[in-house]
Amino acid sequence: MKISVITATFNSGKTVRDTIESVLRQTYKDIEYIVVDGKSQDNTMEIVRSYEPQFGGRMRYISERDKGIYDAMNKGIAMATGDVVGILKTVMTFIPPMMYWNKWQKQWKTQVSMLCMAMCIM
Repeated sequence: MKISVITATFNSGKTVRDTIESVLRQTYKDIEYIVVDGKSQDNTMEIVRSYEPQFGGRMRYISERDKGIYDAMNKGIAMATGDVVGILKTVMTFIPPMMYWNKWQKQWKTQVSMLCMAMCIM
């Protein structure tokens, strides 16, 4: 089951690195990572692009003006191809592992179309 994780950014150069690295640390690997940037004026997109090779084709991003964080999140949801979609703000990080998804997946056989990930966030 694929999980899509969406991060909306805007001038997040000071925090986005920790957020991205927390996604990379996950033990569950069927994760698609989507970054939706609101046309940042700092080094946010430079940092985002620098991590793309580490995701091995599992990262996508856009940088364009938006109408705020919820518009950015909706753009990310529209881009998502996962069975489960979660939002991770740039000021937050996942605590490894994000969730014990393999265990949950075995217990819950139902298809989940949307999950607001409020788990294990510091």
